[in-house]
Amino acid sequence: MHFSIPETETRAGDGGAAYVAYNIHVNGVLHCRVRYSQLLGLHEQLRKEYGANVVPAFPPKKIFTLTPAEVEQRREQLEKYMQAVRQDPTLGGSETFNSFLRKAQQETQQIPTEEVVLEVLLSNGQKVKVTILTSDQTEDVLEAVASKLDLPDDLVGYFSLFLVRETKDGAFSFVRKLQEFELPYVSVTSLHNPEFRIILRKSYWDSSYDDDVMEHRVGLNLLYAQTVSDIEHGWILVNKEQHRQLKSLQEKVSKKEFIRLAQTLKYYGYLKFDPCVTDFPEKGCHVVVSAGNNELNFQVRLPSEQIKEGSFKVTRMRCWRVTSSVPMSNGPSGSSPGKSEVKLELAFEYLMSKDRLQWVTITSPQAIMLSICLQSMVDELMVKKSGGSIRKMFRRRVNGALRRSDSQQAVKSPPLLDSPDASREPMAKLSSKLTSVSLRGISHSSSANDVGANDFHGNYAFEGIGDEDL
Repeated sequence: MHFSIPETETRAGDGGAAYVAYNIHVNGVLHCRVRYSQLLGLHEQLRKEYGANVVPAFPPKKIFTLTPAEVEQRREQLEKYMQAVRQDPTLGGSETFNSFLRKAQQETQQIPTEEVVLEVLLSNGQKVKVTILTSDQTEDVLEAVASKLDLPDDLVGYFSLFLVRETKDGAFSFVRKLQEFELPYVSVTSLHNPEFRIILRKSYWDSSYDDDVMEHRVGLNLLYAQTVSDIEHGWILVNKEQHRQLKSLQEKVSKKEFIRLAQTLKYYGYLKFDPCVTDFPEKGCHVVVSAGNNELNFQVRLPSEQIKEGSFKVTRMRCWRVTSSVPMSNGPSGSSPGKSEVKLELAFEYLMSKDRLQWVTITSPQAIMLSICLQSMVDELMVKKSGGSIRKMFRRRVNGALRRSDSQQAVKSPPLLDSPDASREPMAKLSSKLTSVSLRGISHSSSANDVGANDFHGNYAFEGIGDEDL
């Protein structure tokens, strides 16, 4: 997830006194508005639970009223602090941190805790209405949907809730996977746009796990509905003969056989993204990106109008990062940003040949979702490589709280290296000596040259390759 504090606001407190509020954005969208004292309270609680040597340094208190320049400096410091906490596997996954963000989100949107009916879509357009509390977190809502559908407990972890935007043709543009630090009801209603919906979809990439899901009637129905939808929207490529066979299986209601045939088709299990822009093979190329089968597939339209297709394997991505930029107004420091949308980019460093690494950039509003896809692919690969089970990847409740499984526990980040490409701004790189079996974001260095609002991810599934493998 991509945390930033791009702006501050001066607001009136309960007693009429003015105070500075910090707007915390997640993925470029306002998540919550908090005061310095609230963040300090979070910091002190984290220090109490995890120790001062684990929690990053916090911007100090000031005795006198801050000048505009000092307000801006504190904003930058708080932004780096929140990013560092979120990217730490222990702190970022803690119930203390996530419950703080959930509570702040609810208070900011001024939505009281009460019972409501939330509508969740299935891939076939069917609506599942669940009765929840406005304060229910993502896992609570997922479990409520699973219960309504009679999906067995041991299959719940194979599915996730996604925030999507419904397009005019009835397809869905994926915004992000709903996270543990947010309240789904608040997240979707605070957007004040009926085009935004919550959809249930499988959350794994390896099609061999389809066998587990198809063992149960409800799992089979969900997987079948998703496969039919992906074919109808052109996400899975089907020729005339295959279309005839699929139609015949549909008429016979042979769902397992339908899925088995679909598994052999191109782009089965891929997530297709909206058209965007890339700098590969040259700047300004329009591209359609699909994620699946441990790769990002590019269908690039060159300036000559020629269409070229190629894939970037996740095991050859040394690392990646997400950057955001918010256009600022010409007002004084600390003033609100302009109305322009946040610009998001995903950049990954790719091993093109044995000794040549190259950065590839995708400029897309869905950059965060692309990053989530890459991370989840690597998580699956590393669990498989370590001989573990995908079932252990899913978070479980322990005494009412969420805890990461062993496959997601903290490891120390490998050293950061300088970028070999001097034409680009400094970026974090991973050592090629990768021995760990976990993937999390790398914390920022404390260099003054660091660019704010960057989300670095080191790839522990990165594999050195030779020219003969390309």
